[in-house]
Amino acid sequence: MSHPKYQRKQFKYLLILGIIWLLGAVCDRIWFSLDNSVPAWDQADYLTGTLIYWQALQHPQWWDSQWWQNFWMLSSKIPPLTYIIGAIVQNIFGTGPDQAALMMLFFSAILLGSVYGLGAILFSEVVGLWAAAICQVIPALYVLRLDFLLDYPLAAVVTLSFFCLTVWKVKVEDAENNRRGDAEIKAFPTSSSFPVSPRQNLPVSPTPRHLPHSLLLAAAFGLSLGLALMVKQTALFFLLTPIVWIGFGAFRQRRWKQLAQLVGALCLSVLVLSPWYRTNWLLIITSGKRATIDSAIAEGDAPLNTLQAWTYYWQQLPEQVSLPLLVIPIFALLLYWGRSVEDRESRKANASELFRNNTSPLPSLKWLAIFLIGAYLLSSLNPNKDPRYALPYLPVLSVFLAYGLTRFRSLWGRRIRWGTFSLAVLLMLFNLFPIGNFASDWMKLALSPNAQHYPNMKEELPHRQIIAQIITTEPYLRSTLGVLPSTKKINQYNLNYYGRLANSQVYGRQVGSKKKFVKQDARSLAWFLTTTGKQGSVPKTQALMVKTVEQDGNFQLHKSWVDGGGTINLYHQKTPPIEVKAISQNQPQAKIALLQVTVPEKTPPGIPVPVSYQWNGAWEELQNGIVLLTWKNLTSQTSLGGERLWTHDHGIGMGNLYAGANKPQGTFQVTEKTAMLPPAEIAPGDYTLEATYLNRISGETYTIPVPKVTLKIAQQAAPATAPELDLITQLQRLAATLPQGTNALEQLFAEIGRINQYDPIQDYLEQARLSLQYRLQHVSQNRDWAYALALANVLQKRVNGATAALEKVTQLDSENPYAWAYLAFVQLYNWQPRAAEKSLQPSLAKNPDVKEIQALNGVAALMQGKVISAWQIFQKLRT
Repeated sequence: MSHPKYQRKQFKYLLILGIIWLLGAVCDRIWFSLDNSVPAWDQADYLTGTLIYWQALQHPQWWDSQWWQNFWMLSSKIPPLTYIIGAIVQNIFGTGPDQAALMMLFFSAILLGSVYGLGAILFSEVVGLWAAAICQVIPALYVLRLDFLLDYPLAAVVTLSFFCLTVWKVKVEDAENNRRGDAEIKAFPTSSSFPVSPRQNLPVSPTPRHLPHSLLLAAAFGLSLGLALMVKQTALFFLLTPIVWIGFGAFRQRRWKQLAQLVGALCLSVLVLSPWYRTNWLLIITSGKRATIDSAIAEGDAPLNTLQAWTYYWQQLPEQVSLPLLVIPIFALLLYWGRSVEDRESRKANASELFRNNTSPLPSLKWLAIFLIGAYLLSSLNPNKDPRYALPYLPVLSVFLAYGLTRFRSLWGRRIRWGTFSLAVLLMLFNLFPIGNFASDWMKLALSPNAQHYPNMKEELPHRQIIAQIITTEPYLRSTLGVLPSTKKINQYNLNYYGRLANSQVYGRQVGSKKKFVKQDARSLAWFLTTTGKQGSVPKTQALMVKTVEQDGNFQLHKSWVDGGGTINLYHQKTPPIEVKAISQNQPQAKIALLQVTVPEKTPPGIPVPVSYQWNGAWEELQNGIVLLTWKNLTSQTSLGGERLWTHDHGIGMGNLYAGANKPQGTFQVTEKTAMLPPAEIAPGDYTLEATYLNRISGETYTIPVPKVTLKIAQQAAPATAPELDLITQLQRLAATLPQGTNALEQLFAEIGRINQYDPIQDYLEQARLSLQYRLQHVSQNRDWAYALALANVLQKRVNGATAALEKVTQLDSENPYAWAYLAFVQLYNWQPRAAEKSLQPSLAKNPDVKEIQALNGVAALMQGKVISAWQIFQKLRT
């Protein structure tokens, strides 16, 4: 074959491949143009992830290490590659579910190109083209191509990685055999159409190989493996078996160069994935159990010790592939193999045919089988079963099906092939669009069951209107909406997504999931959404939460929408905790003013106290302002014992001042109705307020004049009815329990999970961090402040800040063994086992029997490679 002729043939194949992709893209975009549905739970959650990364990429700081750390923390449990690509796509085409779905066309191109390459390198370009065409009409693939989930992107990058691995394997072993100078090459005549190769254990392609250097191919595989693991961790289920197979084979046959290149490729993949995994490794481990074992139990999946667990995906295969595409290629392949056995003797008599026999497809089929069997078994090993979790092995299966479908080159063979594919196309159209009649319905039920995925052509649900109502009512505030139902159409995830689309001004969260928190949930949010009819997947306490919102008198119905046979109700708190008014369009005053402070005349210690603050100032000063409020005793320091002050630091408007894309001008008034907490040990007497302004952006500080106000602390005073404590005060209360060690941690993190729902961006942590940092530097070395600062840094995953704060804690609370243990834990999280081991020595010297400290010491030893020391420590713990 001449080189120009070969190039023209390759161009023809690639053109056909492009047409296959384009026809699928046209079908997808027609479907999206007809669809008015809102995304369900997972889809909305993933779409929100793309918006989070889109927002982060609007102002990148490529050379700032802190920016990169924050960037990787934006998605702490799910690898972010899909989100990043979705963000880039929306940066080009605009934000929205249909625009984000354009990303799937990119992954479709990767998948089809990889499948074509696999078919070409293992068999022929024709097989590759048919494999790509089959991928476009496999029900499981075209349905999930229309759903914004991670499974289709994962299938694409897993197939790409397997293709790169296969090409590298072929190149390396071809070169190995060529170096051996196998004498069989000289024994056979050269064919113009087929490459001469003596390989007995490799897949052979009937096309010329013009492959790059093996090092480049190994690097391509390493890069693709890293990218696959940056889409989803389960990529390893599908790629582990072929990687181990090649590695073991290279070691057994002493192919050291191949083994070295494989190890180098794996190291490259680690470089690709390490920034995100290193930042979030602890959450990945802790969330893994919930995503597998806990989810499997909740969904009633079969245990691994039952046959059903291992046959689940086998039973799903006819629905995933459709009966025509599954049965006919396998039947054709079996028939072809039967004829091959009958003709074996006659083919041996012909030298040319003997050569063709040496290029047997069996090694290629064996290589596919290694991937498919390994992927099936490891997928089945996952306790949490779902048909879409096995999607990544279907593109490789399509190569096998395409090989079977192309075995016959007779007229009838071509008719069967085209007839099968045409039937699959027809089934796809019937499944995706409401066309056809009774006969088509019967055909779908018989040949492609449970694959129907029609676009929703009804009127769009009022999610955008709900978000718009909240923003119109509170245009200067960031709002959190408590979403009480959790159905496919109405849930916290899709309302949160549409709130994100509206300049991230409204967030949706599910509250009321625990009975002991219902009262606090109702007092902590200003907006709630309820529905009539089915409530979806909600906890038992949801009914109590709905009753509390609708009947306790603190909320009023703001607006209702009719949805089919039910009603969607939006409730608003009668007396919102934060109110913002524009009072002047003139040039605003330069500094913040505190106009009014309202408190009761007297109150007992240790009980929440209602307090109202009224602030005036320019919008930017208000929005960026953190106020350091200190309630100080007016009597002399020598009078009575006990603490003599408490703090009530917080961001102005509790950090919720936000106007979306607008930049308000003029003077604004912010009224806060909240509660503060005098310590139980506070000395009785009269207390007055001192205020300092701290700009969270510039770091500027100045004293704020305070109107005359006095609060008497008296043991016998009657407590006043107070709203919920602000989140920073709650955080400080929780931090004060840290010296108790593990006894306090379970309750602490349960409470943190609760209050994080009220502030979805956790801005209260930033307010606490900046205010406490300022106080420790400029006011006093207070132990409780140091613990609270450490907790704020830990919850923000600011490792350096947490380490510095905990070092301060160990100075102020040096006799407490848990202070050193907390420092060591953060150092272990940051992969500093030697420093952690050193930090634990004071505690081990004074408190050698604390099991948690011993366990941390064992982990520190293990991370340093001290296996024997670690084993001894863990054995001691067991006994």
